[in-house]
Amino acid sequence: MLTKWGSKRRRSVATVLLGAGALLAATGPVAAADPGSASRDVYVSPAGSDRAPGTARQPVRTLDKARDLVRQRAPHLTRDLTVHLASGVFRLARPLRLDARDSGGNGHRVIWQGGGDTELNGGVRVTGWRPVPGRPGLFAAGAPAGLNDTRQLYVDGVREQRARGPLPVTVKATGTGYTASADTLAHWRNPKDIEFVYTAGEALWNIQRDGLGQWTEPRCPLAAAQGTTITMAQPCWDNSTKRVLFPDIPGRSVNMVGPADLTNGRHPSYAENAFELLDDPGEWYLDRPAHLVYYRPATGQDLRRADVEMPVLEQLVDARGTAEAPIHDIAFRGLRYSYATWLRPSSPEGFSEIQAGYTITGSDGWAVQGLCQFVPGGTCPYASWTREPGNVSVSHGRRVEFADSVFAHLGGAGLDLVDGTKESQVRDDVFTDISGNGVQVGGVDKPVTDTDADVVRDVALTDNHLYGLPREFHGGVPIVNGYTVRNTIAHNQIDHVGYSAVSVGWGGWPDKIKSPATPNLSHDNAVSDNLIFDYMLMLDDGGGIYTQGITGSSLDDGEKVTGNVVHDQWGLGKGVYTDNGNTYETVRGNVLYRMAYANVGTVHVDYRDGLGNNDPTLTEDNYWEQGDRDKVDKGAILRGNKLLGSPADAPAAVVANAGLEPAYRGLLTRRVGGAAPPEAPSRVGTFAVSGKLYATWNPTYAFNNAPVTDYVVTATGGGRAKSATVSAADFAKRAYAEVPGLTDGTAYTVTVSARNAYGTSAPSLAAAPVTPGPKPAVPPGVPTSAKALPSATAASIRWNPPAVTGDTPVLGYVITVSDGRTITVEGRDALVTQPTIKGMTRVVDDLKPATAYTFTVAAVTATGTGPAASFTATTAA
Repeated sequence: MLTKWGSKRRRSVATVLLGAGALLAATGPVAAADPGSASRDVYVSPAGSDRAPGTARQPVRTLDKARDLVRQRAPHLTRDLTVHLASGVFRLARPLRLDARDSGGNGHRVIWQGGGDTELNGGVRVTGWRPVPGRPGLFAAGAPAGLNDTRQLYVDGVREQRARGPLPVTVKATGTGYTASADTLAHWRNPKDIEFVYTAGEALWNIQRDGLGQWTEPRCPLAAAQGTTITMAQPCWDNSTKRVLFPDIPGRSVNMVGPADLTNGRHPSYAENAFELLDDPGEWYLDRPAHLVYYRPATGQDLRRADVEMPVLEQLVDARGTAEAPIHDIAFRGLRYSYATWLRPSSPEGFSEIQAGYTITGSDGWAVQGLCQFVPGGTCPYASWTREPGNVSVSHGRRVEFADSVFAHLGGAGLDLVDGTKESQVRDDVFTDISGNGVQVGGVDKPVTDTDADVVRDVALTDNHLYGLPREFHGGVPIVNGYTVRNTIAHNQIDHVGYSAVSVGWGGWPDKIKSPATPNLSHDNAVSDNLIFDYMLMLDDGGGIYTQGITGSSLDDGEKVTGNVVHDQWGLGKGVYTDNGNTYETVRGNVLYRMAYANVGTVHVDYRDGLGNNDPTLTEDNYWEQGDRDKVDKGAILRGNKLLGSPADAPAAVVANAGLEPAYRGLLTRRVGGAAPPEAPSRVGTFAVSGKLYATWNPTYAFNNAPVTDYVVTATGGGRAKSATVSAADFAKRAYAEVPGLTDGTAYTVTVSARNAYGTSAPSLAAAPVTPGPKPAVPPGVPTSAKALPSATAASIRWNPPAVTGDTPVLGYVITVSDGRTITVEGRDALVTQPTIKGMTRVVDDLKPATAYTFTVAAVTATGTGPAASFTATTAA
């Protein structure tokens, strides 16, 4: 058996174990130079024994035993003390719980050092699979001891889909749940395990907007299904469907998040976690009463040899100090944190999401939680809800470091640094395949404090790669920073994520009722030199860097967003989103392009002084496509921003500096998880014309170690299926596909599968049926508010979609230039800006200085091109 000590990059001691009790050979600079100092370290191996002394020759087996040995030695440190965790899998029976006794001291640290492939595993293996009689392709196995519930299953390092599908009945919402069109669900096994999922995002084509707002995806389990009566679990149902309304402000809820009328939000997008929904390869179901796990293997999977893991623990590491006795001077390096779950969403609490994984909880949460001064009995501070727990967490920590590690296959938030954590680092790590948020720093439950004890400050998140998340709670964000002081989020790469990439601050919403933003302790936070792309791939109304609320006491100590490169946003939102109550933020020197709606926005009224001013913000020296002129708008300042003719014109120094620094770029090739086909696409929408249909969808962002190469669109109707294939590159450019050769008068449903080098995904959930047939060729209306904002050699062309679309949705636009050019405008923004009439932007370059130009822009639908808006502009000299 081969056991490695130390990190692949920073290995200090290497030891080869040739069986228990065999001769051991230790090498490396520490052991060779100072055998005495090495003997004071602690050694741990999955093949060790807790009766051993924890030396290199006789390692202990468990992390708890290693912790106990550290506690004996930590008070007397004369050097760093390293806990050497050998390569291999440490299966945890309980979280590793640490407190102040486990700290460094005398100026030295305690370092938990992995061996490069050291995994802290909170799951159990499932073995003994057998075919299920009468169900071809379905297998079952006994649930291992200790597995009473979980929300995830992984096969060879790949997250598989909990059984899901469309509701087999139509439902009508009631005060306690639904009335169904038939009693089907009442005859399913374990109805209380069924979960309804409410995916939001923008309404588009025949895609409904469910949930509480475009940025949310609530989930609620059933309490009962009896006959045609479906009763939803409480308090999830009330917390997801009820709001306190202002009596004197029609249609405005007190929490001011999402719609006041939640009638549409009660429509479930699909059902999950039912045995009866096990119909696609890769789906699984845990029958808790029967203590059986069911799984339908994908092509090529052999359950006799596969490593099937189901998470049991909800925490892997819990490092918990107190204000009086913080945990301090401790580092975690070279570790893999894997296979943890989070079970509160499976309880009657469900997942009543407000934003960024924060939820309303408690029996009367909807009526009081976070509503503070606005309702009798409201809990303070305003907008303080319940955040996701971290599978790895630190509270009241000082000088804590997480480095050279992987956070993956996790079921809550990945890492939580809260409640008085200070002077700490998260560096050189990978965060991927996480159900919810990636890293949470600080909270929003202590907006103002008189003491430093609970303040989260001086935390640096640098040179990390965060991608392919969130996987389950799709409103999650890779980096969430609450009310904090002097935190730095810099040189990270964030790509292929479902919603916003970075979220900062909170509590700015009272401006919607002309009240000032909630005071908080934040100041001097920086979001700088990050590379963010391919974000908001599932939900909408977010941004690459999203901020709410007051960020300081002036522009001098307010939040700084500088030197970031942000591009290729899929959903409707902004690149840098200055949302409600956002005050004293500086947005400087960023490169921003290919956004759906706006590069930077939006300006809001500052109600703190009653003078009608806007929230003080400074947007300067950015390279963008927005093209807005310099101006001072009642405290909101625009100056020195430069029109980006094309991405290639961005300053090379800014582009080269953004993202991972050179020493850390090896993270981009670090393989995490198994090799498999990608996850299925989501939110498929369609419409039809004579002989064909059009389909759009939200692209796959979990691609399992091989990029998506193309998509297969399958239209099924009249007992036949017709497929079309579109490359991933073409879909990224056009955002839709056509399926020709269909029969008029026949209803078709559409599914989409994603394909990579390892195969084809399971099909997506189906779009609502559409029926091809002739259209009357009614053209779309004229685009409105069209204008050109020129520089010397380019112009930002801005317009709003037409209020009238004609007989089909708008698919794109045509821009003409008086120099003879015709420019076709396609892309997701052309589709998603139409339903709510949000602005469109394109840059026309290669213009001549000091020259007058005429431009036109016209909308294009499946049946023709509408009338054009015409406008003129003269380029600068």
